[in-house]
Amino acid sequence: MIKAFVKACAQVSDPAARRVVLLSIGAAVMVFILLWVAIGFLLTSTSLFALGWLETAIDLLGGLATGVLTWLLFPAVITTVIGLFLEDIAAIVEARHYPDLSPAIAAPIMDTVLTTLKFLGVLIAVNLMVLPFLLTGPLFPFVFYAANGYLLSREYFELVALRRLGAAEARTLRKAHQMTLFISGVVIALMLTVPVVNLLAPIIATAMMVHLFEGWRAST
Repeated sequence: MIKAFVKACAQVSDPAARRVVLLSIGAAVMVFILLWVAIGFLLTSTSLFALGWLETAIDLLGGLATGVLTWLLFPAVITTVIGLFLEDIAAIVEARHYPDLSPAIAAPIMDTVLTTLKFLGVLIAVNLMVLPFLLTGPLFPFVFYAANGYLLSREYFELVALRRLGAAEARTLRKAHQMTLFISGVVIALMLTVPVVNLLAPIIATAMMVHLFEGWRAST
C-alpha cells in the first residue's frame, strides 16, 4: 500500500496528468464553495435540518455549523464529481506504469453518473448519521474516518476494477484485500479533509487504487 501511495503522489507531477490535475483542483474549489453556500442557505432559510438530534447538534455548533457540515460532506461530493474524470486519471497512470495493458472497458456515461449519484446518497446519509458523534468529542474522528474510509475505499476500488473485471470478479478481489483497502480508504478520507491536500486527494486516491488493483490482479 505504501508503494502504491508513493507512486500515486509522484503521478501528480507527471506532465501528462497536468490537465486532469488542474481540472481536479478546479472541481474541488468549486465543490467546496458551492457546498458552503448551499449548506449556509439550507441552515438559515429552511427546516431541512430540523430532525431532532441533528437540529440539536447544529444548534450547539452555532456559527460553525456551515463549516463543519461542508467539511463533513466535501469528501462525498468531490468523490462523486471526480468519478466523471476517473477514466482519464486511470488511463494516464496505466500509460506510465502498465503500458502493456489492453484498452479498458469504457462504462457508459449514464451508468457512471447513476453509480456515482447512488454512492453520493449513501455517503451523505452515513455522514449525517455520524454527525451526533460530534457530541462525544474524541470518539468522533474514529467514527468519521472509519465510516468514510470503508465507503471511499470501496467506491474508488470498484470504479477502477470494473474497468477491467466483471462485477463478481471485482467483488471477490475486493473482499480478498478488504483490510488493506480499508486502511487505504482511511488515508483517502484523511487527505480529503486536510486543506490544500484535499485539492489533489482525488487524483492520488484514484492512482493509488489503480496500482493496488493491478498488483493484486497480477498476483492471482
